[in-house]
Amino acid sequence: MARQVRIIGGAWKRTPLAVLECEGLRPTPDRVRETLFNWLNHLLDGNWATVRCLDLFAGTGALGFEAASRGALEVVMIEHNTPAARQLEATKAKLDAGQVRVLRSDAATWLAKASTEAATEAGRYDLIFLDPPYQHGWLEKVLPLCQGLLAEHGLLYLEAEFALAEDALPAWLAGWQLLRADKAGMVYYHLLKRQAASA
Repeated sequence: MARQVRIIGGAWKRTPLAVLECEGLRPTPDRVRETLFNWLNHLLDGNWATVRCLDLFAGTGALGFEAASRGALEVVMIEHNTPAARQLEATKAKLDAGQVRVLRSDAATWLAKASTEAATEAGRYDLIFLDPPYQHGWLEKVLPLCQGLLAEHGLLYLEAEFALAEDALPAWLAGWQLLRADKAGMVYYHLLKRQAASA
C-alpha cells in the first residue's frame, strides 16, 4: 500500500497526496500542517487571495498544495528529484491547480539564480516553505538566499531536526525573527519573519 498524506483544509480538503519512496522525502505530518496553517490563517487574517508562496524542497507538495487549496494566488514548487517532480505535476493536473507551477531544480541553484534576477523574483513571495532533507546542512546554505525573495512583511516556515531558541539563534539566522515554534515527535517547526531594519 503506497503511503499518502491528505490535504487538511480548503477547496481540496481530504484529497490524498502520494508519498514516493525517495531518499530524504519526509512529508510534513498532518498535525504539524494543521498547527502551521492555524498560525498562518491567524497572521494572514484568513486572506489567502493575495499570497504568493514558494515551496522549496516541495517533495509531496503537501505544504504548497495546502496553501493553494486555501486560495493562495500563486504557488511555485521547487523539487530536484525527477519522480517526485513528475508526481507533483500529476497532482497539479488532477486538481486542475492553475496557480501552481512545478520547477525541477536544485533549491540552492534555483535560489542563487533567482536572487540575481532581482527584477523578476525579488520580494515577490509572501510565504516561503523551507523543509529540506535533514542532516545535509541545507538550512544554512539556503536561508540567507531566501531573504531577498521574501516580501517585506512575508513569513518563512522552517522545519528542522533541531529546535531554534529565540535567545540562541545560530549565525545563519541573522536578520530573522522567530515568531512561533513547536515540536511534534522528531519534527521541530518554526515560523520566522525578517527583522525590521533598525532606523
